[in-house]
Amino acid sequence: MKDSRLALALALLAGASIASCSGGGGGSSPTVGAPTAPPPGVTTPSAIATTGASATPGTTATPAHTASPVATGTPAAGPTPTMPPAANSALVFAPGFSGVVAGNVNGARELVSLPNGDLLIGTSSQTLYILPNADAPTSGGKPQPFITLSEGPAQGVTYSSVSGAIYAATNTTIWEIPYTPGARSASVANAIAHVRTGPVAPNSDGDVHTTTSVAVSGSTLYAGVGSSCNACIEVDPTRASVQQMTLTGANMTRLAENSRNPIALAVNPATGSLWIGGAGQDDLPYTHPYEYFDSPTLRGTSNVNYGWPACEEDHVLYNPLNQSPPPDCSQTVAPLIEFDAYATLIGATFYPANQTGSYVFPAAYRGGIFIGSHGSWHCCPATPPRVYFVPMNGDAPATAVNWSDPTVQHSDFVSGFGSTANTSYIGRPTGVAVGSNGSLFFADDQTGNIIRIRHS
Repeated sequence: MKDSRLALALALLAGASIASCSGGGGGSSPTVGAPTAPPPGVTTPSAIATTGASATPGTTATPAHTASPVATGTPAAGPTPTMPPAANSALVFAPGFSGVVAGNVNGARELVSLPNGDLLIGTSSQTLYILPNADAPTSGGKPQPFITLSEGPAQGVTYSSVSGAIYAATNTTIWEIPYTPGARSASVANAIAHVRTGPVAPNSDGDVHTTTSVAVSGSTLYAGVGSSCNACIEVDPTRASVQQMTLTGANMTRLAENSRNPIALAVNPATGSLWIGGAGQDDLPYTHPYEYFDSPTLRGTSNVNYGWPACEEDHVLYNPLNQSPPPDCSQTVAPLIEFDAYATLIGATFYPANQTGSYVFPAAYRGGIFIGSHGSWHCCPATPPRVYFVPMNGDAPATAVNWSDPTVQHSDFVSGFGSTANTSYIGRPTGVAVGSNGSLFFADDQTGNIIRIRHS
C-alpha cells in the first residue's frame, strides 16, 4: 500500500513537471515578406487569411489562442516570469527612465495600444503584427502576425473605441478590420476608402511616397498621404494631404493640403484635435526649412495650406519651382511646433493627462507629446534620430515657436542613435504609443525592436 501511494505521488509529480514545461518555444520573429503591389485595375483588394485565424470570411475573427481544459487537482507551477532584455546600452533615456526590448518585428512602423493591453504594430510589409500583453509587469507575449493584407506597406494602424474596429492603411487603401476584444488574429479586412487614385505628378523627381497613416478622433477617421515627389505640383488631390472621412469611409474630403509627407498623426485625447507632422523636402539649405508638427483641426477650415513645396516656416518662399508669378505665401500656415530640418517625424502620441496604471509617467510628462524622429538619410551634418518630448498646455505648446531656434520647444527623451558626423545609426525610431498601464513604446524599423520605457 505504501509503495502504491509512493508510485502515485511520483506519477503526479512527473505530470506536473511536464505541464509546467509545455507550450510555445522561443526562436526569432517571423520574417516579413516584401510589399507586393496590387495588379493594375484592382480597387478593392481582399484580405488574405493569416495562419491561426479561425473566423469565416464575413465574420469577426476569433482569438487564435484559447485556454486549454485544466485538470482538477493541484495546479502545476507556471513558468517563472522574466524581464525582457535591456535596450541597447548606447541609448540615452531621459533621467529616471529606462527601456527594454519588448519584442522584435521586421520593419516595425506605426503602433497602437489596444484596450486589453496588446500592442498592434504596422509594418513596411503587408502584415500587421500584435504583441500580446505588451504592458505586462515583466515579459509579455511574442509578436505574431495579426492579419496580412493584399497590398503594402501596412504601416498605418489605429483603433476606434466608437466603432470597436481597427483601421489600417496601405499604399492605396484604407481598411476596416472587425475586432473582438482580446483577439490575437483577424481574417477579414474591408476596403472602405481609396487614396492615390490619380497619377504621380508630371515630371516627378522620382521621390514617390507609398505610405499612408491613419488616426481616429470620435467618429472621424483621418488619413495622411505622402507626395509623389520631393518637390512638385501634385495633380492627384489625395497626395501630399490629410483626408478626413466617416468611420465607414464615406464622405472623404481634404482637410489639409501641401504637406509633403504627413506620416505622424496624433489625436489629443483631452480635446479631440488632430496633429500632424512628417518629412519635409530635401535639396534645400541644410538648416532650412524646419520640419513641423501642427493641428489642422484647430484652424477651423478645410484645405488648410501648409505651403509645400514653395512656402515653409513663417510664410517664407523657399522653392518657387520657376512659377511666374511666384507663389503667394501669405495664406499658408505658420505651424505651432518646429523641429530641426531633416528630423523626419514618423510617429507621435499624446501622453494622456488622466493616464492610469502601474507605470504612469511623472506629472511633467502628462498631456505632452512624444514624437519618433527617423533622422536624415544624408549628411553632413546629419540630423540624428531620436524620440522627442514636447510639453503642452492643452492644445498649445508650453513654449512658443522661436523662428531663429527650432530646438526650444522640445527635449530629447531618447537619444544616442548616432551623431551629426555620419548616418551610421544604431536605430531609427518610427511609431510611438502609450501602453494600457502607462509605459511608453516606440518602434525602430532599422532593428525591428519595440522598446518599452518606464520610469524607475
